[in-house]
Amino acid sequence: MTEQPVKVMVVDDHPMWREAVARDLAEAGFDVVATAGDGDQAVRRARATAPDVLVLDLNLPGRPGVQVCKELVGGGDLAVRVLVLSASGEHADVLEAVKSGATGYLLKSASTAELLDAVRRTAAGDAVFTPGLAGLVLGEYRRLAAEPAPDRGTADPNAPRLTDRETEVLRLVAKGLSYKQIAERLVISHRTVQNHVQNTLGKLQLHNRVELVRYAIEAGLDDV
Repeated sequence: MTEQPVKVMVVDDHPMWREAVARDLAEAGFDVVATAGDGDQAVRRARATAPDVLVLDLNLPGRPGVQVCKELVGGGDLAVRVLVLSASGEHADVLEAVKSGATGYLLKSASTAELLDAVRRTAAGDAVFTPGLAGLVLGEYRRLAAEPAPDRGTADPNAPRLTDRETEVLRLVAKGLSYKQIAERLVISHRTVQNHVQNTLGKLQLHNRVELVRYAIEAGLDDV
C-alpha cells in the first residue's frame, strides 16, 4: 500500500515567499492543500483542509501567528503539527511559539533542503529547531517544570503506570533527543518510538511534546 503524501499548508503574508515555499514543498512530493496570507484566513483554511503540518510565519496581519497556533493546536478539532518559519530568532518569539503549541521553529535563513527535512521530521512528530535554539527551548521546559503544577501530582498513587520501555523513551525525550536519535540509541524503529510516545501521551492524558517534556522533567527523568 502506497503511503499518502504529507498534507502541508503554508501561511505567510509575503505572496512571493509563500508561493516559493509551497512550490518547493510540492516539487518534493508534499501535498500542499492550502496557503494563506493572514491569520484569519489561516484558521479558516486549516479547519477546511486539515493539513498534517502547518508551515507558519509569526508576523501576520489580522491575527498573529502565535494566536493561529493556539487556536489550531489547542482547539482539539485538528491533529495538526506547527512548524514556525520565521525571520526572527529572538528568544522571546521562539519561546512564545513553543508555548502556543508549535512543534518546531526554523529561521527563514534555512536552506530549501533544511526546510524540506524539517517538514518531514515535524510530520513524524520530531521537535525541529534551528541549531542553537533547541538548548534554549529545553532550558525553558526546565524552568516551566520548576513552577508548581497543582492540577497534576506526579506522586499520585492512581497515576497510570508506564512500561519500562515507555519510561526509557520518555527519559530520552526529556533530554532533548529527536525521535530518530532515540530510535538509534535504543536500536528500535522510528515508528516504534512514535508509538511509545503516543501511548504515553494517552496514558498521561497529555496533548503534545511540550506537555510531555514538562511531565518528564517534573518527574526528574532528565536527571537520571
